Amino acid sequence: MEESKKLFCGKCMVEMLPAPTGFSYLGHAFRTDVLRCPSCGQVFIPESLAKGRMAEVETTLEDK
Repeated sequence: MEESKKLFCGKCMVEMLPAPTGFSYLGHAFRTDVLRCPSCGQVFIPESLAKGRMAEVETTLEDK
């Protein structure tokens, strides 16, 4: 994602800002910064995170 592009929450029409956010899957958790609406808390998960780190964690945990 280019830094010059801003994303806005579709519900609140407020600019989404980077914020530390917790994720959990099968009882395991990790935190990372993602874009989040400061008003309602809706998060934006970029494709690179979904197909990268999240997919790796999912595969690792399911293999156990």
